Amino acid sequence: MTVSPAAVVQAQLDAYNAKDLDALMATYAPDARQFALHGALLAEGHDQIRPRYETRFAEPDLRAQLLTRSVAGNFVTDLELVYRNFPEGRGTVEMLCVYEVVDGRIARASFATGATSMLACA
Repeated sequence: MTVSPAAVVQAQLDAYNAKDLDALMATYAPDARQFALHGALLAEGHDQIRPRYETRFAEPDLRAQLLTRSVAGNFVTDLELVYRNFPEGRGTVEMLCVYEVVDGRIARASFATGATSMLACA
């Protein structure tokens, strides 16, 4: 059974929000590449991608809220609001994520960071 590109990306988002590193890595091809959108290579392969998420998953308030998703063939574009723990405190950052899914796994991902906002302390 073929899994749709949108389902692969949703599984990646669900694993991210659950901080389930193994499930998240299962959505990426072993030779997947991550980029800054229109820019530099950030990580290549599981050996470089895994530590990026290990560090991020240490943040207690980490979660991503999907705002919109578009699908064009095997490309999936998500606009997310990511809740993070910054050195200055809790906040959010807008993320534009473009995924290319090949053979049921993310082969390439590109990320653009938007506006960052700090949350009021409760």
